Amino acid sequence: MTMNLVGTSKPFGTPAPRNKAAIARFEGVNQNYGSIRALTNFNLEVCAGELVALLGPNGAGKTTAIRLLLGLAKPSAGRLSIFGGDPASLDTHVRVGAMLQVGRVPETLRVREHIDLFSSYYPNPLPQKAVLAIAGLDSVRDRNFGDLSSGQKQRVLFALAICGNPDLLFLDEPTAGLDVEARHLLWQEIRKLLRLGKTIVLTTHYLEEADALADRIVVINKGSVIAEGTPAEIKSLTAGKKIRCMTQLDVSTIRNFAEVLDAQCDRGATIIHTSQPERVLRRLFQLDLEVSELEVSSAGLEAAFLALTTDSSRRTEALRASV
Repeated sequence: MTMNLVGTSKPFGTPAPRNKAAIARFEGVNQNYGSIRALTNFNLEVCAGELVALLGPNGAGKTTAIRLLLGLAKPSAGRLSIFGGDPASLDTHVRVGAMLQVGRVPETLRVREHIDLFSSYYPNPLPQKAVLAIAGLDSVRDRNFGDLSSGQKQRVLFALAICGNPDLLFLDEPTAGLDVEARHLLWQEIRKLLRLGKTIVLTTHYLEEADALADRIVVINKGSVIAEGTPAEIKSLTAGKKIRCMTQLDVSTIRNFAEVLDAQCDRGATIIHTSQPERVLRRLFQLDLEVSELEVSSAGLEAAFLALTTDSSRRTEALRASV
């Protein structure tokens, strides 16, 4: 399958061959909320044993896609299946686990009681001891959910997602609120699940997380898939660079440079993402002769993501200049 960037006619790479069967499939799915279209001609396959990371700006359609896969909503048009059947069926539900950022968990139940309760919904759940170990919760197993820190609560939600020993696992921002050490520990457990043959769909705002874990990255914008491929293939889409400098120019002025994908302040310095660093540097020196502390480095996945999801006219111009 050849990937094409919305707004351009130039194909840019092919995802790694997927020899395993697709266990989840969107085919021309539209999803409307009144006059608002959340998904438009949405096509996606998730194959057995892979981790697919869904990336996109807020409002891109990631949450809508997950809700449809979980059977929490019906598509307005198109076809959608999991394990060849209806996402809302009981046969599907007992093979699926989900860690979502919505909903409430009773705060007066102990951690182990929550795990016991959720495990009872599945025919072949994991032993409680294994779930506590995987999620790093053994030391707080007898504490009420409401007494836990935000990071511990996040690990409980992960435990509830995996306790049923699901074949397909949805992880929505699984490491939000975790410190760096806890985040990397959870990555190790996610990798172990993959080695056991589990299939995982991950949404995250941590691009480093997608880069570290994903077999395939799917970039969504304005309700459609605009790119997909391995992390290396996505990163290869732009010759992205990151410029860090001290300048008297306002960030808003720099953002208006045609060659700039994004610019932001960081502890007094200015960070600029661009696929045309030479042009940006020339403009910087033309407008501010006092530019200092200049650093230029490869921006990797972050630059590719910005290039793909910035507005179509600027994205097309930036990408054409980089190929």
